[in-house]
Amino acid sequence: MSLTKSSGSWPRWLRQVVLWFDSGAPRAASADRAGTVDWIRVVPFVAMHVACLGVVWVGFDRRAMVVAAALYVVRMFAITGFYHRYFSHRAFTTNRAVQLVFACVGASAVQRGPLWWAAHHRKHHRHADTPRDVHSPVQHGFWWSHMGWITDSVNFPTDLHEVRDLARFGELRLLDRYDIAVPLLLAVALVMTGGWSFLIWGFFVSTVVLFHATCLINSLAHTFGRRRYDTDDDSRNSLTLAIITLGEGWHNNHHRYPGSARQGFYWWEFDLTYYGLWLLSRVRIIRNLRPVPRRVLEAGA
Repeated sequence: MSLTKSSGSWPRWLRQVVLWFDSGAPRAASADRAGTVDWIRVVPFVAMHVACLGVVWVGFDRRAMVVAAALYVVRMFAITGFYHRYFSHRAFTTNRAVQLVFACVGASAVQRGPLWWAAHHRKHHRHADTPRDVHSPVQHGFWWSHMGWITDSVNFPTDLHEVRDLARFGELRLLDRYDIAVPLLLAVALVMTGGWSFLIWGFFVSTVVLFHATCLINSLAHTFGRRRYDTDDDSRNSLTLAIITLGEGWHNNHHRYPGSARQGFYWWEFDLTYYGLWLLSRVRIIRNLRPVPRRVLEAGA
């Protein structure tokens, strides 16, 4: 029996602690949890983590570590700026070529294709922190929301109905179908450029750290932090998560107004992704950055 089933009268903070560690947190209510483990995807995922131990073999190569850090920042920007703010929320516009370039950079982060990512994220906003939210830590606990939900075969297919505006682009559908191709090309390029140390640090270590940093928004940004807006979900704002994810930590802001290109609503809220998008807009690579409405800013001041 799950501990959370008998915790209804406990203080909220204690229930959150239990949800963090209780692998038996109530999940049966969600129709999206009816699948089985997709081992074809899980085994390579585990292997990537094991491959990080290769740092013991290749040692602390300074050049490789710089490459790892650079790839972390570039790919995190592609995930936060394009997979999230562009593909999921259409927070700005761009042309088809730029759209494809950043879709490919995002795909190199091994977080599946842009259509799959956007489809799940749109569902998350529609059902945030309800039993139908497949990665809500409030509903399913820390570990499931952080990474467990990805192992479920039910969550493997791309729901094209959710992303009909994006599915009309054949190149995005192709990239989504063969999402492993870009990471493989990146891995090969790193080996050819800098040998095994570039592969271990630049690909495996950088990718695994990037994956878990991104997933912290699912697992932590709905349980820890401050709430500026009284939204229908448990989203929170966190400077720490904002630093790690280049601005995604202002999650309560984001759930209050998801359509904005900016998640750090105020000048003192660090949002490196927005600064990058602003620079791209200045050189006309992207256009029409959607601002935060004045009424939203005034309500949160």
